[in-house]
Amino acid sequence: MFISSQQAEQQAILNLAHEICAAARTAPKGCGIDHMDTAVLTGEDKDRVANEMRRMGTALGERGGFFLRDAGNVDKSGAIVLVGAAYKPRNLNEMCGLCRFPNCAACEEAGAICAFTALDLGIALGSAVALAADKRVDNRIMFTIGKAAAALGLLGQYKLIMGIPLSVSGKSPFFDRK
Repeated sequence: MFISSQQAEQQAILNLAHEICAAARTAPKGCGIDHMDTAVLTGEDKDRVANEMRRMGTALGERGGFFLRDAGNVDKSGAIVLVGAAYKPRNLNEMCGLCRFPNCAACEEAGAICAFTALDLGIALGSAVALAADKRVDNRIMFTIGKAAAALGLLGQYKLIMGIPLSVSGKSPFFDRK
């Protein structure tokens, strides 16, 4: 059997994407409560996200250039991993206050995000990209991917989403960007 470098590299990206989903799932969570989900996008689904990023960037005018730049990075990636977190509070109420509200009900009423949600997402993302770095696969955490994925409803109820594009090439497309 002959497996070309292109085939082997794409398979490595997909294998790693699955491992990244596991790493995000097993990352520590505040209060031991898991309100997270992940997904892997390739092919047409990845292209849909890139196109939504372009739409968003164009709609933002001058301020949207980074959406357009990042969409080009998505085009050069072999896969995207989405990592999302739900806005659900941990019900610590007056014991916590990290969200700057007096209790969890006030946080929810204001449509704010539980601080643990953001912390959990950050820890999961760190675990995910550390694994990618350990496997020597180029990656970058992108807010713009998450915004497009949320607009497309790709993770359902999960609206706080970040995307991690993955690439195997001679030069990382995610750095030294214009």
